[in-house]
Amino acid sequence: MKKIRIIGAAAVAALWMCLTLWAWFKPADAVSSAERRPLEQFPEISVENILDAGFMGNFEDYTLDQFPLRDGFRSVKALFQKYVMGQKDNNGIYVTDGHAAKLEYPYDEASIAHAAKRFQYVYDTYLTGCDVYMTIVPDKGYYLAEENGYPAMDYDALFADLQAGMPYAKFIDLRDTLTLEDYYRTDTHWRQENLLPAAEIIADAMGITVGGFTPVTREEPFYGVYHGQAALPMEPDELVLMESDWLSDCRVYDHESGTWGSVYDLSKLNGDDLYEVFLSGPRSLLTIENPNAKTDKELIVFRDSFGSAMVPLLLQDYARVDVVDIRYLNAALVGNFLDFHGQDVLYLYSTLVLNNAETIK
Repeated sequence: MKKIRIIGAAAVAALWMCLTLWAWFKPADAVSSAERRPLEQFPEISVENILDAGFMGNFEDYTLDQFPLRDGFRSVKALFQKYVMGQKDNNGIYVTDGHAAKLEYPYDEASIAHAAKRFQYVYDTYLTGCDVYMTIVPDKGYYLAEENGYPAMDYDALFADLQAGMPYAKFIDLRDTLTLEDYYRTDTHWRQENLLPAAEIIADAMGITVGGFTPVTREEPFYGVYHGQAALPMEPDELVLMESDWLSDCRVYDHESGTWGSVYDLSKLNGDDLYEVFLSGPRSLLTIENPNAKTDKELIVFRDSFGSAMVPLLLQDYARVDVVDIRYLNAALVGNFLDFHGQDVLYLYSTLVLNNAETIK
């Protein structure tokens, strides 16, 4: 028995030594594709770093991020916490009713005030003579959190406060149109194939039409951002694109790269985040030209990532649509790229961004 214990202890010690050496000498990974975040790199060695203990703290973060088989260990830890310890979330992500969602609590009044102030700046600077509309996309917690015993922010206050802060905009309420099933199970975002009822409400308010789409299911499995962050086993989502002949003829100009592309960037289906297939993912400024537009009207959309899936559904009547993300392009610079001359204007933002609005410039 003693011999068995010695052999067992030696095996465990050897395993940890191998893992430690592997961690020290393997090339450092730049990012975690599962968590969608950059990983810590080996810290700079300097006298100052060593004397103020900064090196050791940064080295500890580096070893934790670069540890071999890290994603596997994260899954084991998450399963233990959920099913043995009874912990209801992991890293702020919870899974219930087959959906993964992020704890978004409490409601941050100062954040909404900041968002309203930046939107007011855009209105005062550029939008005289424009018809302005506003819609807020509730995150999954609106339909999932409170009824499952998770803390939920005061969504009614958020909607009311932002509406009061934007008296120049016609508010379009989508809350009763959407359901939990309109969102990907493993991701933050909404499913484009389920958005036609919401798009029709927006279109009715703006006096435009929506229609003529065919859902096309992609073969690639879609594991959303919450799948990696929760580190729990989940089946992938199905990715469906709403396509049409006229939409295929639309051209998209990326002002960052200076290149033309398509509404659906199929090259993104080979990347880590398949949601980026919609309008190529995070982009500060895009211009979409629709040669088959039913009118000569133009639209400007100020949006976050939820707009990437919605904008293609609103293109049918517009000859030109400019899509602006003032998280990446400072609002003071927008006028350097766009000429404002009475276009329709739509603000489209999610509660996730609005409640963390320090990113809006």
